[in-house]
Amino acid sequence: MRWSEVFIPTLRDDPADAEAVSHKLLIRAGFMRQLMAGVYSMLPLGYRVLQKIEGIVREEMNRIGNQEFRLPSLHPREIWERSGRWSKMGSEMFQFKDRRGAEVGLGMTHEEIFAHLARELRSYKELPQAWYQFQTKFRDEPRPKSGLLRVREFTMKDSYSMDVDEDGLDRAFQAHFEAYRRIFKRLGLETVAVEASSGSMGGNQSIEFMLQTDAGEDWVAACRSCGYAANFEKAMSRIPATEDLAALPAPEKFPTPKARTIDDLATMEGGAPAEAQIKTLVYSVDGKVVLVLLRGDDSLVEQKLLDNIEAESLRPASGDEIQAALGAQPGSLGAVGVKDLFIIADEALRGRVGMVTGANEDGFHLRGVDIERDIDVKGWLDLREVKAGESCSLCGEPLEVYKCLEVAHIFKLGTMHSKAQGAEVLDANGKKVPVVMGSYGIGIDRNLAAIVEVHNDEAGIVWPVNVAPFEVVVSVIKPKDVNCLEAAKRIYEALQERGIDVILDDRDERPGVKFKDADLVGIPFRVTVGPKGLGDGVVELKGRRAGDTRDFEVAHAAVGIAEAVHDERR
Repeated sequence: MRWSEVFIPTLRDDPADAEAVSHKLLIRAGFMRQLMAGVYSMLPLGYRVLQKIEGIVREEMNRIGNQEFRLPSLHPREIWERSGRWSKMGSEMFQFKDRRGAEVGLGMTHEEIFAHLARELRSYKELPQAWYQFQTKFRDEPRPKSGLLRVREFTMKDSYSMDVDEDGLDRAFQAHFEAYRRIFKRLGLETVAVEASSGSMGGNQSIEFMLQTDAGEDWVAACRSCGYAANFEKAMSRIPATEDLAALPAPEKFPTPKARTIDDLATMEGGAPAEAQIKTLVYSVDGKVVLVLLRGDDSLVEQKLLDNIEAESLRPASGDEIQAALGAQPGSLGAVGVKDLFIIADEALRGRVGMVTGANEDGFHLRGVDIERDIDVKGWLDLREVKAGESCSLCGEPLEVYKCLEVAHIFKLGTMHSKAQGAEVLDANGKKVPVVMGSYGIGIDRNLAAIVEVHNDEAGIVWPVNVAPFEVVVSVIKPKDVNCLEAAKRIYEALQERGIDVILDDRDERPGVKFKDADLVGIPFRVTVGPKGLGDGVVELKGRRAGDTRDFEVAHAAVGIAEAVHDERR
């Protein structure tokens, strides 16, 4: 393939609206172009990388015995209604009516459809099964941004295991876990596996594969000592000890006319430090007002609340709802004496005395609050956000906190979807049992961007050789010089014969332009063929990552270059 014939529209400047490194470089290097918010056209270079990533994922799926399918993107409402997710997915799913008035949706995931197909399984003797596909997914993302990291249309490999019992699911889950580890190693990504919330997917256990990068939107708490790691949506720590203020025989009301926040109360005369305050949050949970209590210096993780109470919908209550429920506005809210609302408290408040909280009267607070004596807590849950330096819940060593990008997610679904779709088999005793399922997803486009996020420098992308659009570029310094062009062609053709993915840069451009383009595009090896080198009987090979150079005799260049590429592939 010749550079002069390939569509590689490189740019000299970053796109004005790009923030993530991968977004900037994939646009500048001519890998993709934006069609609309959250929707991208993959150009030839981008598509070549996608195909290579997909090839690696396919090899690892086949290696663990998965069978490849191709399912529709257009789904009837009825199947999603059975699982209860037609309404649960809400505005995130593209839903519309066809010309006959039938309601349909664009698939954002395929649990329902694979479970629907699994109804054709009859006996435990047909299990286990493991099915997968590469398919376009659609999600009406409210805030598409950062190029391929948050989009509305993308390619995903989603696979599904079917077993007769939980033991079988455990084996399938472990097989996928190990396969994903191999995939990321081959993609050149160092990921950490973390405990995560299953969210709308359902099931009782899930693991995310996270890549540490500032381009991510997730936060992870991890312990270097014992290996514990969890998404903030799931992370726990040993609750830091704090001293109680003086206990009182009953709560005492005092004026706080200027205290509207936790910090206001902490700094005012006669106030209380944040760790001695009770933060009262008011939520609407499935249409009912609920109070959520935390220590004043803690933050609520909404997903923890949603997971623990298994609600369909959850949102902060409006000002009118708060006023109607408690008779005061935020800044003076509390749960002391409240009997007609469901109250949930974070575990960090258990047993605390001498606390300060709002009096449910604007401009007043209560001091001397004994949680168990004065507040009718209906449920104690872990709801707080973990902080860096807190003690690991397993070993007690300090936790690290860092930003991550989710590059894959695997779930133990159990029987949620099989029961909904009627996927049952006869077990060894002749009894009908629902198929036990697992779900395993990896975003192909997102992983392309993730690779760029961690493999780049000031000159451009630095692709790992396994996924590079081309492994080698043969740059002809003077393409109008017959000897240069012919020598370059011979090396180019010899590399092709040796299975090397190579491109010939035969453009009539200055050497500096060619070299800058090769570095921007990120091709791992550049072979320079010019009159000066040929005069000495050599060509130069330069590695993109380390910048190292070596000369090869023209007659043996292809052999040496191929060996260098094969060494990188290992």
